[in-house]
Amino acid sequence: MLYYIGSSLQSIFGPARLLQSFTVLIALALYAGFILTEQLLPKWYRFLPSDRGREFTINAEAAKGKPTGAGSFFITVFVLLCFLLIPMQLYQAAILLLTWCTMVTGFLDDKSVTSWGEYKKGLLDLIISVAASFVLYAACKQSSESGTVFFWLPFVTDTITVPEPLYIVVSTVLLWASINTTNCTDGVDGLSSTLVLIALITLGSVFYFILGHKIIATYLLVPHIAAGANWAVMTFALAGVLMGYLWHNAYPSNVLMGDAGSRALGFFIGACVMFTGNPFLILATSSIIFVNGGMGLMKVALLRFFKVHIFSNIRFPLHDHMRKKHGWSPAQVLIKFMIMQLLITVALIGVFFKIR
Repeated sequence: MLYYIGSSLQSIFGPARLLQSFTVLIALALYAGFILTEQLLPKWYRFLPSDRGREFTINAEAAKGKPTGAGSFFITVFVLLCFLLIPMQLYQAAILLLTWCTMVTGFLDDKSVTSWGEYKKGLLDLIISVAASFVLYAACKQSSESGTVFFWLPFVTDTITVPEPLYIVVSTVLLWASINTTNCTDGVDGLSSTLVLIALITLGSVFYFILGHKIIATYLLVPHIAAGANWAVMTFALAGVLMGYLWHNAYPSNVLMGDAGSRALGFFIGACVMFTGNPFLILATSSIIFVNGGMGLMKVALLRFFKVHIFSNIRFPLHDHMRKKHGWSPAQVLIKFMIMQLLITVALIGVFFKIR
């Protein structure tokens, strides 16, 4: 909306043209998201349910009784900011609405007296992931100059055409995994949101400085995405509201994001990664999240469905193992996991974009 307002007003007030600068829009999205969430979130506490505590989680009693489901607030602020700031395309609006729907399913579980259960939540995540995959396929096809959907992969110079069924399967698996591993990582104050913040800033920079820049994209032999700047504004808007939430969630936390926040964050990261055209970028953005939460999901699935025991001596999520077996404090878990993710992100971004 502001983008079009700037276009209308610049003949009357010259500086209004800055509202058509994506650099300015990114700055507005980041700072407005942070200020609005930091200032207004505490006023939302009275509308939030209380945390029930997590079964089998270290120090679950420390979180019990705190307001949870804060994702209902900051995800809503994020969606509204995006509609306010950027020239919205239909598929971008669809992804934002699906992000909000993911938040709603998580919030209803946060609010429920008893947990919805793994199968019910897993099914809802699957339905949303499939719907989003069709949207993303259509978006990639529309943004492609040739009208075909393709992946660009590390160590491969040329792009690889991807048929629709394969794209839908890969996208659905990645989205579902991103939703659930991000949710599993939300167990230490500030941990999940800090790791997600790294992922968002990484993706925003990739969209704006590489994929959205025709000259740089051509130089690095990666496809140019004309709408890359739009996606950059969205990722930085989410980074801003997440910073505002972290202001209140830093150890010891006053509020928790709940499933309303963690599931929506995981979904949006997965959607951004798929739209880049390189699903392996999830390793650069979320490798610690996937190891921390995903290995536990794999362990449980193999044991439950195939009676296969793996990692018998390791407790998952991995942050619980580090606290119980190695005596790490919550602050140590946060800082050490953050350092590992930063090191992995820098290394893999270099590999993905230069070794092709």
